[in-house]
Amino acid sequence: MENVEAKDPYQKLIIGLSVAIPLAVAALFRVKIPGYDFSFLPPIYATINGLTAVLLVLAVVAIKNNKRSVHENIMKVCIALSSCFLVMYVVYHMFSDSTPFGGEGAVKYVYYFILITHIILSIGVVPFVLLTFSRALAGRFERHKALAKFTFPLWLYVAVTGVVVYLMISPYYK
Repeated sequence: MENVEAKDPYQKLIIGLSVAIPLAVAALFRVKIPGYDFSFLPPIYATINGLTAVLLVLAVVAIKNNKRSVHENIMKVCIALSSCFLVMYVVYHMFSDSTPFGGEGAVKYVYYFILITHIILSIGVVPFVLLTFSRALAGRFERHKALAKFTFPLWLYVAVTGVVVYLMISPYYK
């Protein structure tokens, strides 16, 4: 049997980040630092989510057209954008109170369904993105492609629903 570590040298890092990121976000959500106004961040990080969604689609188009280097560069930008989103999201929530959704009736249930699935999948997509990326870095493109078929729709859903959640909650920001 082949050594798993030799197959994926990033496995421990991926597992560590996949656990550490959600735990750090959850812990930092409990930190509230008054006196700073970061209310300008939500439209910025919603835009980042939207841009990430568009770039994910363009990356798939690039690879389907055998433009591997274009695909690779776009995917690196997507990872960087998602990292920027995460930092801004945490900063905003460390310095701002949560905004309650003010909609009523069926739209409230739609909002909470989208929000809950967005949150759950945003946690779950982290290891998929990291593992998919590590397979490409290691040159294991068949395994990369096989996993990307699952990673792409998850990541796209998270990016698109991030924008939808922002658009639905934005009328209720103070």
